[in-house]
Amino acid sequence: MLHVSGVTAVIVAGLVIGARRSAITTAQTRLQLHSVYQTVIFLLESVVFALIGLQLPMLVRELGRAGRWPLAALAVTGTLIATRVAWVFPVFAFSQRRRGKRRPSWPVPAVVSWAGTRGVVPLAAALSIPLATASGAALPQRDLVLVLAAAAIVISLIVQGFTLEPLARLAGFGPAAADPRHEETIARLHMAEAGLARLDELADSSAAPDEVIDRLRAGLQARIGDTRARIDQGPETEPAAPTERELRGELIAAEHAELSRLYDAGTVSAATRRRLQRGLDLETARLAEGQH
Repeated sequence: MLHVSGVTAVIVAGLVIGARRSAITTAQTRLQLHSVYQTVIFLLESVVFALIGLQLPMLVRELGRAGRWPLAALAVTGTLIATRVAWVFPVFAFSQRRRGKRRPSWPVPAVVSWAGTRGVVPLAAALSIPLATASGAALPQRDLVLVLAAAAIVISLIVQGFTLEPLARLAGFGPAAADPRHEETIARLHMAEAGLARLDELADSSAAPDEVIDRLRAGLQARIGDTRARIDQGPETEPAAPTERELRGELIAAEHAELSRLYDAGTVSAATRRRLQRGLDLETARLAEGQH
């Protein structure tokens, strides 16, 4: 209705929904999305690249007679990179000044600006260009736009992709960066402490029986103790005894073997086996996530 880019509208809608995803979805919905999301993305991106791949050889042959499109592709890619640099550095400097830093550092905006490689979105935008004008005539230069979009993607992936790691190392990122597993452990500790604090509030208001509160408190305290032990554990620490998570993994393996035996003996049906197996698989996935 506004005669603007439909691709950009989808991106903006995705950013807005993604920022509020935890508030507008349930746990069951998030589990289902996580199971299929990457597959859907892969299929959609494959379709877009397949469409442009089928058209590109013919378009290149037709445009090759003029012989000027490679220079135009270099000019477009250079303009995109320069525009991103000219946008990221001032915005970063402004945000740093608002935080009280008079001399903004260069490593972060340099890496952020150089990391702007092109992907499927430019192809989707180029393919969304109409084939014909309102009068029915073929839209001029549409083929050139498709070729330039594909060339910009290839150039950015090769040039920026292969030089991003050396730039990041030069800027000080890499081995000195924080271990994401340690970061996740810290976050798990804060989450468990927040849950324990909320549980204490519920206990003070007598919102639940004392035995339920005590059982939940014991579980949270055990999780907090295990997480703190992981934080304090050094690289040269002696191997510890099996944790509760590891013991639970052994129990799940035993339950899985018994379920297979019951199914082979005809004691349970295939539907019952699937339901029980899904529960074991979900618990195994939770244990696997907790190890990282």
